[in-house]
Amino acid sequence: MRFLTGIVVGIFLTIGAAYLSDASNAPTSASGAQSSTEQRPMVNWDVVSRNWQSLSLGVRQTWERLTSR
Repeated sequence: MRFLTGIVVGIFLTIGAAYLSDASNAPTSASGAQSSTEQRPMVNWDVVSRNWQSLSLGVRQTWERLTSR
């Protein structure tokens, strides 16, 4: 029962975190046109992929820097 509760809580936390991330990065312009510097919502898979690649590259570079000493 604890396992199932943990899965449900994890799902709600994931959805809540995505919502908060998208809400804090919502476009403020009323025109709807997106500039290249404006962040797109996390619900777009290409945005998630780009963020994941950026995170993994940063971790990889940090690991290489730490292990090269």
